[in-house]
Amino acid sequence: MGLPLVDGIFPALIIAGALTTAAGDPSVAGILQTGLLIFGGSATVAVILAEMDGTRREQLTSILLLGALLIPVAVAEAAVAETIETLLNFEVFHRFAGLVILAVAAKTASSKVGEYLPSPSIIIGLGLVASFNPAGFELIVTPDPMRLLSAGAAAGTGVGFAGAVALFAPRLRGNVDIDLFRFGSSVALGMLALEVLGLMPTQAPVALGVLGVTALFAFDPGSDGADLDEFVDDTPATESATPDANANGAVADGGDDVETSEDYDALVDDDDDDDDGSAPGYGYPGEEESRAPWL
Repeated sequence: MGLPLVDGIFPALIIAGALTTAAGDPSVAGILQTGLLIFGGSATVAVILAEMDGTRREQLTSILLLGALLIPVAVAEAAVAETIETLLNFEVFHRFAGLVILAVAAKTASSKVGEYLPSPSIIIGLGLVASFNPAGFELIVTPDPMRLLSAGAAAGTGVGFAGAVALFAPRLRGNVDIDLFRFGSSVALGMLALEVLGLMPTQAPVALGVLGVTALFAFDPGSDGADLDEFVDDTPATESATPDANANGAVADGGDDVETSEDYDALVDDDDDDDDGSAPGYGYPGEEESRAPWL
């Protein structure tokens, strides 16, 4: 969650005006999109569901402690960004800000594609060099409070998103298709990049809509073990058609069907073995290692 503050993506979005309107007021859509896609997103979901240990209270405490550091740093970067903005040609840097989001979207969708793309910090560095214009330098002592508010709200949205995932982790774990959510998040990031570049023919928050639809389709409650239970339910019926099964007769009241119980245990054991062999399932598509790059 702190990576956007380190590699320069968040300051680039601030300078590009992604968090504020043309009038300088906070943009609710921009704040939500930045918080959910830049600070949150599939990487945060995967880390919380796959890697975070401890009770729900301990996880929430860890996230809140991170937020206590994340939000002030985001506000500080927003204050410094105003001075940096006076050194840049806005029109040129604006394009690089959109390109860096597209690069992050491509890396999120495919690790193979990400291997051939430069890191976000390199793209932003090139943008700083290409748009450098020292003639308009001005030291901003009193930054715009609306911009600071927007930056803090965006970081707070990301922290709130992470807290919600940790709060409902027992319900989400095993019921969320991380691969589908990751791919949908990459599409939403692409929409956000087009919006930053000014290529979207509408002012509607398309990226938020894409993320909402992605979350809806990625959530598949009751999918774990459904096929196994169906197969087990069919097993006694199949066995009863054999002469041996018919000869055994009905099970007495209060008795246990030993063969059915043993078959069920064997199927469950086989399913557990298969799950262990394919775990954790949170990596990029085509990834050879068992851990995702962000873990």
